[in-house]
Amino acid sequence: MATAVVTGATGILGKEIVRELSEDSNRWRKVYALSRSKADQYPEHVEHAHLDLTSSARDMAKELQHIDPEYIFFSAYLANEDPDEATRINGEMLENFLESFVINRKERRLKRIVLVCGLKHYGVHLGNPKQPMEEDDPWIPEPPAPSNFYYRQQRSLQKFCTRHEIPWNVTYSNEVLGYAKGNFMNLATTIALYAAVHAEIGETLPFPGPEVGYTSFDCFTSSRLHAQFCNWVVHEPRARNQAFNTVNGDIESWQNLWPKFAEYFGLRVPADQFSGSAPDQSDKPMGDQAPITFVAAKMGLNAKEIKPNKLRQRIDLKRWSQRPEVQDTWKNLASRHGLDEDALDRATWDFAAFVLGRDFGLVANMNKARALGWTGYKDSWENFQEVFAELAEGKVIPPRT
Repeated sequence: MATAVVTGATGILGKEIVRELSEDSNRWRKVYALSRSKADQYPEHVEHAHLDLTSSARDMAKELQHIDPEYIFFSAYLANEDPDEATRINGEMLENFLESFVINRKERRLKRIVLVCGLKHYGVHLGNPKQPMEEDDPWIPEPPAPSNFYYRQQRSLQKFCTRHEIPWNVTYSNEVLGYAKGNFMNLATTIALYAAVHAEIGETLPFPGPEVGYTSFDCFTSSRLHAQFCNWVVHEPRARNQAFNTVNGDIESWQNLWPKFAEYFGLRVPADQFSGSAPDQSDKPMGDQAPITFVAAKMGLNAKEIKPNKLRQRIDLKRWSQRPEVQDTWKNLASRHGLDEDALDRATWDFAAFVLGRDFGLVANMNKARALGWTGYKDSWENFQEVFAELAEGKVIPPRT
C-alpha cells in the first residue's frame, strides 16, 4: 500500500482527495493532509500537519521532515487580483514545496505528482475560448495575454519531474461543486444564499446574468468525482505525464438549471426576466481579446471580427448582497434558523458574477480520459442538490421546507 500527501487539505477539492484516499484502504496506507487552517476530523491513518506554502523551501523541508510520501496531490492556491503577483506567489509555492523533498532527500520515493488546475488554463477568465476545450489546445501567449499562474506551475512541475524522472498529471476542473466547512469559494453556496433570501422576501428567482449566458452551455466538476479521478489517474500507467479535463461529463445550461433551483427553494422564474430595464445592471470588460482570437485563423475565423467579452449582470450581485433589505432579511433568517451570520458577507459574489455574468458558454471535452478507461460521471443537477443539502446541514442556509 502507498503513502500520499495532499496540500490544501481543508479546501473543497483537497478535502475530498483526502477523503477519497482515506476510504480506499486497499491502496493507501498513510495520507498526510497539509493546510494552514484548522484540521478536519480524520481517520487514524490520516495525519494532519500545518504548513505555510508561502515559506521557503528550507523552512518547508524542516516542517516536512517526518513526511515520506510516494504520491503528491497539490491542490492549494492563493488568489491575487494582480496576474503577475498571482503567478509569482503560486509558482513559488509549488516550486518551493517540491524542492523541500529534494532538500530532505526524499524525491526518489515519489511515484506520481498531481497538480490541480482549472479551465482558466484555457483563458476562460479572459473571454470566450475555442470550444470545446481540449487538452492539446495551444496555450494562450503571454503576452499579449496577462500572466497565467497555471502555466508557470505546469512548466515548473514538468521541469522538476523531468529532472527527477517522476511521472506527473494535471487536472482541469470547472465551477467546482462541493462543500467544506468555512470555505465559501463555492458557486453552489452563493446561489443557495441568493435563493434563500429571495424565498424569504418574494416569490420569484430572477437570473442575475444576461440572456445570452442563460441560454449557453456550461459544465461543472463535482469535488468528490474529481477526487475519484485523482485516485484513478495515478494508478493508470497510460495516463503518465498528461493533463486531463476533469468535469462531470454532462452538459448543462442555466435555462435548464435555474427553474430547478427556483422550484427547489419554493420559487418560480419570472417569465419576463430579460425584458424591461435593469436598474442595477453592470458591464465589466474581461480580457482585451477573447482567447479564441489566438487560434481564429487556423479555424477559418476572422479574429478582427471577434469582439472582447464582458461580464454582464442585470443584477449586480455584490451590490445586491449589500442592500439593507437583503442584509436585514439574512440576519432574520440566520437568527431564526441558527445559521452562520457571516455567510452572506463571506460568499464569493464576485466569483458568482464571473460564472453567471459571462456572455458565452463553456464546454470541456472529456474524450481523452474516456479513451483511457475513465468512466466516472456525475449528474450536475444531482450534484447541486447534494451540496444544497450539505449546506443546510452545516447551518449555512435554512433547511428545505
